[in-house]
Amino acid sequence: MNKELCILRHGKSDRNLAVDDFDRPLKKRGKAAVQRMGEWMLQQHLVPDYLVCSPAKRALVTATIVHKALAVESLVVVEDKRMYQAGLECIAAVLADCPVNARRVLLVGHNPELEDLLIYLVGASRLPETDKLLPTAALVRLKMPEDWSFLEPGCAQLLSITYAKSLLDDEG
Repeated sequence: MNKELCILRHGKSDRNLAVDDFDRPLKKRGKAAVQRMGEWMLQQHLVPDYLVCSPAKRALVTATIVHKALAVESLVVVEDKRMYQAGLECIAAVLADCPVNARRVLLVGHNPELEDLLIYLVGASRLPETDKLLPTAALVRLKMPEDWSFLEPGCAQLLSITYAKSLLDDEG
C-alpha cells in the first residue's frame, strides 16, 4: 500500500466574535459539517494511522469531532504549533516528523498553509480551477511517496477532494 496524506481544513468558524484568532470557535454549522465529514471518512474506511492538528481552537475542535466519529481508541490527536500560521516549510517539517510506519496521515489546519501545501505537493496545473480550493471542512486525499521526510514539488498525486457541503446536500 502506498502512503496517503489526508488534509482537512477546519470547520466554519465564527469571525464575528471579539476573540483572538487563535481562540475562534466553530459555528454550529461548522461542527455539523465536520461531524458529517468524520462519519463519511469512517464509511469510506479513511481512518488515519496518525493525526496532527493545529492547536488553534477551531482546528482542535475539528480534529476532536472527526476523531470521535472515527471511533479509533488507539488514534491520538497530536497538537503541533507548527500547524498554526507557520507557513509551508513548517508544515513540511510536521510531515517529515510523522512516524515512518504511518501509512495514512491526517493533517487538520488552516488556509492559506494547507492550500499552499496542496499546490506544492501536487502542482497547480494538476489541481481543479476554482475560487477556493479548500473551503472549510474540505478533505483532500493524496497518494504520497514512501518517505514523509523527502517531499519534492509535484511528488504527490491527487486522489480526491471532498467538500462537506456536498455530503450535507446528499442527505436532503
